[in-house]
Formats: sequence, structure tokens, C-alpha cells
Amino acid sequence: MRLVKQIPHERYLIQIHQYNGKYILKIELGQFEQLFKISEMDLTNLDDLEKMIQGEFLSNCLKRFIEMRADWQEAFNKLQNQAL
Repeated sequence: MRLVKQIPHERYLIQIHQYNGKYILKIELGQFEQLFKISEMDLTNLDDLEKMIQGEFLSNCLKRFIEMRADWQEAFNKLQNQAL
């Protein structure tokens, strides 16, 4: 997997990688990350992908990160309760 570009953002680590005919969009926040695999044939150029990574898309990513953290915390708490 080859790093193609890192997109500056105040909240997220956003990277675009290239692998096996796909762009892999990686959005990371703390210990969690989201990956999106996009066929290179679906885009005319990399700028199109960057244009998609804005506004509502990033807001929805934040919602998923919050859900991921809640799911993890719930699973962790269940494990702790079983140990008691």
C-alpha cells in the first residue's frame, strides 16, 4: 500500500493510499479509523476524491466514530463486569 496524499485537517488524520487498483481513503480519530475503498476507475482524478471529503461526509464520519467508541466502551464494560 502506497501513501499518495495526506490531507490536512484540524480534527482527523486523513490519508489516501493506492493499492491493487483502488484508492483507500483512511480517516483516523484517536484509536479508531474508517477505511473506504474506491476503485481507481470510479474517479477521473484524485481531486474528485478530495472534493468528496467535506461537510456532511465528515460529519457522518464523526457520528460513526462516536458510535464506534460507544460500542467499544460497552464491550469493554461487559468484559469488566464478567471478571467481577
